[in-house]
Amino acid sequence: MAVRVPKGYLVSGVHCGLKRDLRKPDLTLIVSEANAAGAGVYTQNLVCAAPVQLDRQRTPSDRIRVVVVNSGNANACTGERGLEDAREMARLAARAARVEEDQVLVMSTGVIGAYLPMDKIAHGIELAAARLGNDEEALILAARGMMTTDTVYKLAGRTISLTRREVQITGMVKGAAMMGPNLATMLGVVFTDAALDSQTAQRILREVVDDTFNCINVDGHMSTNDTVLLLANGASGGPPLSGGLLDEFTRELHELCGELARMIPADGEGATHLVIIEVEGCRSRDDALKIARSIANSPLVKAAVHGADPNWGRIISAAGYAGVAFDPACVELYINGHLLYRGGAPVDFDDAEVSASIRAEKDTHVKLIFSEGNASGRFWTTDLTPEYVRLNADYRT
Repeated sequence: MAVRVPKGYLVSGVHCGLKRDLRKPDLTLIVSEANAAGAGVYTQNLVCAAPVQLDRQRTPSDRIRVVVVNSGNANACTGERGLEDAREMARLAARAARVEEDQVLVMSTGVIGAYLPMDKIAHGIELAAARLGNDEEALILAARGMMTTDTVYKLAGRTISLTRREVQITGMVKGAAMMGPNLATMLGVVFTDAALDSQTAQRILREVVDDTFNCINVDGHMSTNDTVLLLANGASGGPPLSGGLLDEFTRELHELCGELARMIPADGEGATHLVIIEVEGCRSRDDALKIARSIANSPLVKAAVHGADPNWGRIISAAGYAGVAFDPACVELYINGHLLYRGGAPVDFDDAEVSASIRAEKDTHVKLIFSEGNASGRFWTTDLTPEYVRLNADYRT
């Protein structure tokens, strides 16, 4: 699918000194040339960063023009000074883009508990404003400007035809650890040239996030800065989407966010496996997700995957303490298509063959089938590796 800047947007990513490596962009600017509907979904951690507090006050809105993002410093747990610094970031970006201050949204990511060096932020915003563009290079630099411990930038796009006009949806995210629903240490911006009103944008973003970004995990640690924003400026033409056209747009948005969500645990800190957990046959989707999340949060399950150990007992026991009632005698468990457990007992399987299937591929598929109903859910997580421990032990020191 095409990944390009939608009509009516300019983007940039620059280095302004927040990261030590001069080759790494650490400030991103996204500018809509016209008022855009803006929606946001944020961390549910009671300890939330200053930019989250600011953006919650400003979304949903029908007149957003700018998103400014810095990496390397989370501006979290920084008190009143942090709030003022977030407002100052918005003021500086508004001045650079010649818009009103309340038309700017702010995102930050990085180390918690450090004050923003506002002189560097100011310089970065000026530099980013001078380098705005709508080509592939500008888009990649913007995506890289959001990264912290990510090893790759994360971009995805969709081009769709809606009643004689072409609509582009493009998204960029960052995230590799401190990942646990609801949302995680991730920032995401999805922007489109489709026309939406802000209330509709807020509704569909919440629905999509619940089934994508809220279904990923690396370590179960909910961050202070999680933010996903949706901007829609209508530059493709036509009235705000409704009815069947809105349904089609929402389906494409869901697929896009699912693709982006999967990229995050696939790039999990130190991870060697992406673990896809599918749960079927539950009474409700919420039950299915509780079970999947319980398995995804288990360090024992994650360590077993890293060791290519088909230790089905860890998976079944994690399902059992998820807080969902089910009959243990009516469960089937598969790993990479191999049946390991059925009817309350293990079945005959070749340990070496299943182990080899885990070791051979980056993706490990875990499927549980219950007999309680027809609802299903899916979750993405990672294995637990010594490299993850090393990276997070040495993160600040």
